[in-house]
Amino acid sequence: MGIDYRGLVTDGLSKQIAEKIRDAILHGRLQVHERLPTEEDLAARFDVSRATIREALKRLAAQNLIRSRRGPAGGTFVNKPSREELHATTANAATLLVSLGEFELRDIVEAREEIETVCCRLAVRRRTDAHLAALAEEIERQIDPALEDTEFCASDVRFHRTLVQAAGNPALDFAAASVIESLQPVVNQVVFRYRDRAQVTTLHARIHRAIAARDARAACAALATYMNALRRQHREAARARAARAAANED
Repeated sequence: MGIDYRGLVTDGLSKQIAEKIRDAILHGRLQVHERLPTEEDLAARFDVSRATIREALKRLAAQNLIRSRRGPAGGTFVNKPSREELHATTANAATLLVSLGEFELRDIVEAREEIETVCCRLAVRRRTDAHLAALAEEIERQIDPALEDTEFCASDVRFHRTLVQAAGNPALDFAAASVIESLQPVVNQVVFRYRDRAQVTTLHARIHRAIAARDARAACAALATYMNALRRQHREAARARAARAAANED
């Protein structure tokens, strides 16, 4: 059946066209690597200008759903995005929602704790020596007192991403991407002034030792302590913001 060319309304034509093509891709009516009709053909079938078609294709390219190729065998093709590309798209969307105030920090911490607790239990059974080495490497980096705050936050993100990867579940890994890769850095930016770096590093070391010893209870307990500390830091940051706002009003 391919693309449904019917039923457009006059407002937001490029968005509607992008959604129709996206729907055809997601429902398998357009196959991976299949060539789309030319801009001219799409414009004629949708009864719109080529500029509108180009805008619709830009939307789809931004979602990694299509790719363009030049030359005699060129054209626009349905893409097969990599897991990394989809991670980046998900993370960017989540970051945007955070910046727009759609998620509260307490909701982010709650989501992280639920996801990572499951991952802790699985990592105890499935971790490899490579995972343990990667976790240990981040802990060694965090011990360095000369490490900049931004680099400490980046190391924190990598530690928890490795923890999720050690669970060995691609679906959980993908679900965690929006929380850890995009939301955790936002949390770090808010609370880093109030965090105890030594405490974070100590708790990371406890998590690492428990996973190495295949002790799920100890790993989850250390993670819970880490999350409770993050909640306290969030409350301190919120109080400081409120105090500054009150001072500016005076």
